Amino acid sequence: MVEEIINKYYNGQDELKQLLLCHSRRVALRAIEVVEKHPELKADRQFVYEAAMLHDIGIIYTDAPGIGCNGHSPYICHGLHGGELLRAEGLFKHARVAERHTGTGLTKKTIEKQGLPLPLCDFLPETIEEEIVCFADKFYSKSHPEREKTPMQVREMLSRFPDADLEKWDRWVELFC
Repeated sequence: MVEEIINKYYNGQDELKQLLLCHSRRVALRAIEVVEKHPELKADRQFVYEAAMLHDIGIIYTDAPGIGCNGHSPYICHGLHGGELLRAEGLFKHARVAERHTGTGLTKKTIEKQGLPLPLCDFLPETIEEEIVCFADKFYSKSHPEREKTPMQVREMLSRFPDADLEKWDRWVELFC
């Protein structure tokens, strides 16, 4: 199912598709490690895998030439676009993961304060599965897919954003590592 959906939207975009798959596989592996290490969280393993593989599907509509994206929207909109694509496929829970994985989540206040081109609402991970995928995603960038960050490097990267929720990151490190 995952590969079919990616192929549907990335037909003819082989380089970008390979980058998306490389990044998403790494995120999925880390997310599954969290699920397996913490059965007490009762996370849905299959859903976590699928959501991790599809969380960035919306990058195809963004303007990020450094990673081969030649769309028209700012990169910050990739989660929103991903949510739209996944809803069109009937994957409503997966769409929520796509929309809520940026940073440690985006608040309405942050969107308004920074003038981000997103709807004025909260895009915060709420379920344990949404949190796990969001957490796992922070360890891998698409500009350097071969690198894996440490939790401290992720924290340092997040700290560059004025409204970053570092307390949430610290809680996730404590909970998921």
